[in-house]
Order: sequence, then C-alpha cells, then structure tokens
Amino acid sequence: MCVNAQTANFARSKLAFPNDKKIRRQQLPSNARPRVLCVDDDEDSRVMLITLLKHALIEAKAVGTAEQALSSIQLERFDLYLLDASLPDLDGFELCRRMRDFDPNTPILFFSGAAYEQADKRRGIEAGANAYVIKPDLDGLLGNIKQFVSQSERATAKIIPFRRRVSPSPPFTFEPAAA
Repeated sequence: MCVNAQTANFARSKLAFPNDKKIRRQQLPSNARPRVLCVDDDEDSRVMLITLLKHALIEAKAVGTAEQALSSIQLERFDLYLLDASLPDLDGFELCRRMRDFDPNTPILFFSGAAYEQADKRRGIEAGANAYVIKPDLDGLLGNIKQFVSQSERATAKIIPFRRRVSPSPPFTFEPAAA
C-alpha cells in the first residue's frame, strides 16, 4: 500500500511479474550476509535452524514442504540449500534432484536424522548434494555451511581491475593579465 504524503490518499500497488515462465531471481549486493534456504517438515527444527544460523551471522529462510522450496528458489537467491531427507509432499532426494536441475551451482547440504545407514548418505550424494550431515551434529552442520558458503562467495566474486584513464591535456601555460 502506498500513501501520497501531500494528499494522504491511499493506493494499492500491484506487483507485476515478467511474462517469462521462469521468474528472475533477485540479486543481492555482494556485501550482504550469506543466505540459506532450510527445508524441514518439523517446525521445531526450522526454528532451531533459523536461530542457529542467525547467531552465525547467516540469514536463513525456512520452509516446510518441497513445493515451498521450489517456489522460493525461483523467486529468491540463496547461497546454500539445507534439506531434510523426509518431507511430506516429496522425497528429499527427489527435491535435491529438482533443485540441482534448476540451479546446478548452489551447494546442497542434507541435514537429516535418517542417515543411520550409509545408503541414505549415498542416495543424497547421488541426488546431487555436496554433503550429508546426520542430526543432531550441529558442529558438523555449521562447519559444512561455512565451508560451502565461503566457497560459493569465492566462486562468484569478480575482480575488476582499476584502470586509470588519463587523457592528454594541453600543457599549462600562465599568462599574466594585462595591467
């Protein structure tokens, strides 16, 4: 909603999306904090992850379904995706494959309690994840997040060399004013 300061009239603003099927994700300034999308069906886990990452100076968004996750990655930019293997609407491994198809470069990390067998870890890596951390290993989780976020920042950083442009100017001459 917008307010005209001079007339105090209210007007609703409409957000228009481009006609493209894929909506362009917003670009953040390079000095912004890293952003992580957390996908977990358990609300307590989502709150814990948001709090943990906030204390690590990492901005996080948490969603509870694969559908919400897929919608979020089309609209927003993230530096890392953090997934649970068990989700209500889609298997976490299939979500990982779909995310990887949409965004082949952003690191994906599984944080799940379902990895008591090596088979789950292997399925996660085969689906396109970069790593798999077993709940409740918070130190391992934060270590992996910081590692992947710093690698992502280095990979996307651009160094622009400074080139001084000097144009030749006419030599300076001083002529005293006529008295």
